[in-house]
Amino acid sequence: MTLLLRSRTLKLSAMLPEPTSCVIKMKFTKLREIYQNLSQKLSTLHAKPYAIAAGFACGAAISMTPFIGFHLILAALTALMLRASVVASALGTVVGNPWTFALIWPTTLYVGRLMLHQPLEGKTNFELLFENMSKALFHADFELLLQDVWPVLYPMIVGCIPFYIVVWFISYIFIKHLITKRR
Repeated sequence: MTLLLRSRTLKLSAMLPEPTSCVIKMKFTKLREIYQNLSQKLSTLHAKPYAIAAGFACGAAISMTPFIGFHLILAALTALMLRASVVASALGTVVGNPWTFALIWPTTLYVGRLMLHQPLEGKTNFELLFENMSKALFHADFELLLQDVWPVLYPMIVGCIPFYIVVWFISYIFIKHLITKRR
């Protein structure tokens, strides 16, 4: 963008820094750093590339499920069933974190309700949902579980299945490529 002032042309882009390019560079730098740390940690594991990639994919896919608190156990069991690396599956569960759960939970609930042909309107308080789920499990209160938790948890379980499959395959392909390239 240029301005014409009394026979002088000023270039505004030369006077002002471009904050968007700085932010984008910072984000790409951070992503590159995460990528390098992940590849370094995964390549130090003493297992075949299949085992590492399948293990990480199990952890990443389990992160799509609403079973908070059981992700590590479920990822390890899934990895054992596939003869994959349990340590890599634990690293894969990092995909599910407070930032990604804010996207994963509403999306799986929405997709689950679509798949079950349930109404889509209404907001869900996930904090209250998981609080009630914890109470129901710790106190063996199955009435609370069936009344308050199950109507939301069931569509989330159904809705996470397609995400589980897609995330597993994408993670497997990405990590296998990363490991074979690194070794």
